[in-house]
Amino acid sequence: MQRMVNRRGHHHLPLSRHRKSSFFSITLYVILIFSLSIFTFLLYSSYVLQEDNKVPLLRVEKPKINKLLDDQLWKTPSGLGLRQCVKRTSRYRATPVSDHYITVKSNGGLNQMRTGIADMVAVAHIMNATLVIPQLDKSSFWQDSSTFSNIFDETHFIKSLEKDVRIVKKLPKELESLPRARKHFTSWGGLGYYEEMTTLWKEYQIIHVAKSDSRLANNDLPLDIQRLRCRALYHALRFSPSIESLGKKLVERLRSRAQRYIALHLRYEKDMLSFTGCTYGLTVAESEELRTMREKTSHWKVKNINPTEQRDAGLCPLTPKEVGIFLKALGYPPSTLIYIAAGEIYGGDSHLSELTSRFPNIVSKEMLATTKELKDFSNHASQTAALDYIISIESDIFVPSHSGNMARAVEGHRRFLGHRKTITPDRKSLVQLFDLMEAGQLEESSLSLPVMQLHRQRFGGPRRRGSGPPGIKGRVRLRLEESFYQNPYPECICKS
Repeated sequence: MQRMVNRRGHHHLPLSRHRKSSFFSITLYVILIFSLSIFTFLLYSSYVLQEDNKVPLLRVEKPKINKLLDDQLWKTPSGLGLRQCVKRTSRYRATPVSDHYITVKSNGGLNQMRTGIADMVAVAHIMNATLVIPQLDKSSFWQDSSTFSNIFDETHFIKSLEKDVRIVKKLPKELESLPRARKHFTSWGGLGYYEEMTTLWKEYQIIHVAKSDSRLANNDLPLDIQRLRCRALYHALRFSPSIESLGKKLVERLRSRAQRYIALHLRYEKDMLSFTGCTYGLTVAESEELRTMREKTSHWKVKNINPTEQRDAGLCPLTPKEVGIFLKALGYPPSTLIYIAAGEIYGGDSHLSELTSRFPNIVSKEMLATTKELKDFSNHASQTAALDYIISIESDIFVPSHSGNMARAVEGHRRFLGHRKTITPDRKSLVQLFDLMEAGQLEESSLSLPVMQLHRQRFGGPRRRGSGPPGIKGRVRLRLEESFYQNPYPECICKS
C-alpha cells in the first residue's frame, strides 16, 4: 500500500489503521473503567459487609450493660478481707465438770429462743455450771409443742460444746426433788453480774432460769465469752436432720426455677400488726380485730397505740404494697424470684396481691414442698420458721420488712458467713416518700434515685456494731444498743 503525502510532505497512516487504533483505545478505556467500577463495588461491598458484621457486636453491648446493672443489683458487698473467727484465745479456760446445774425455760419464737439458748451457754460457762437442755416455749402466740430435739440436733449441740460447758439432756434423778433457786436474771447482764450470781451455789445446787432471751449484754464482755456465744449459735445450734434435709431441698428447687432469688421476710402477720398497733392500709374491721387481740394478750403491756405515730416513726412493718414499690425502686425487674419467708400474711391475697401485681414470681414453702413433705411440720410454727431461716440464710439477697428477732438473727448470721447481701429498708424515710406519692406530689417513676441514695450504706457491708444512741446512759442505753447477734463484728469477724 502506497503512503499518502500531504501538501507539506508529511506522511499519514492509512485511515483504516487509524480507526483500529482509536477503537482499541476506547475499548481499553472502557475495560479500565469497568474494572475500576468492579473494584470500587467490591471494596464498597467489603466495607458494607464489615459494617454489617459490626452490627451484632453493637447489639451484644446492650446485654453487657444490662449485665453490669444486673451484677450491681445482686453482688455481695465487699468483705474487706474479713472472715469469721471464733477460736478460743490463749487465755481461755474450759469449764471443769460441775455438780451445779442450770435449767432453762426458753421464751419466745424460734429466733428469740435460739439467741437465748446461746446466751445461756455462755452464762453456764461463766457460772461454772452444767447446763440442762432447755425447755422450749409452748405458750407463745403459735402454741408450738415442739421439744428441743424436734428442732435442733441435740447430740451435735452437746458434742460440739463439750470443751466449753457440760450439757446434759436431763437432771440426774437424785436431784429432781431438790429445791431450786428460781431466777429472772436481769436483762443485758455483764460479767460482774453473773460472777455475783455464783453466790447462789452456797444454798442451791440447781438454778432455774425462767427466761433466756437477752440475758447477756451486747458489749463489754470478754472476747472469749463473745466467741463462745458465736460458737453456740452458729456452729452448735444446728437444726434437726429432718429440717436441714427439707430446707436444702427447697433451696435446690428455688435454684432450679431461677439462678438467684430474694428471701423476703414479710412480717405482715397478725401477731406483729397487733403487737405494734400498725393498721395503715387495713379495713376498719381488720383494725378492730387487731386491737381486740392486743387487749386480750396479757403479756403485751402497751394497749393504746397511735398507728399514725407508729408508722411515722418507722416502727411498722412495710405493707406488701410498700415492699413492692421499694424493690421496684431499687431496680429489681418484675421477673425476680421472691421467696416469702413468713407465716400467714394477714388478710391473705387481698393484701398480698399488692405485691404480686408488681412481682408475680413469688413463692412460699407451701408452693415448693409437697403436702406429704410438710405434713410432719404442720402445727409446728417453730419448725416451719426453721425452714424459712435456712432458705433466708442461703438466699442471694435477704430483705426484712421489719426489724424483729428473725430479721436481726438472719442479718447477723449472713454477716458471719461473709457479709452476704442484706437490704435493710429505712422505714422511717420510706414512709415519707410513700406519703408524698399518696398525695400526688411524687411519681412512682421518680422514686428510684431517692431510694437508692437512702440505702447506699444499707446492703449489709462490714461495719462495727452500734453502741447505742449518744447521750443516753444506764439500762435504757443497754436496751437500745445494737444486738450482738445482729452484728457480731468485731469479736467474731476479724482479719485473722
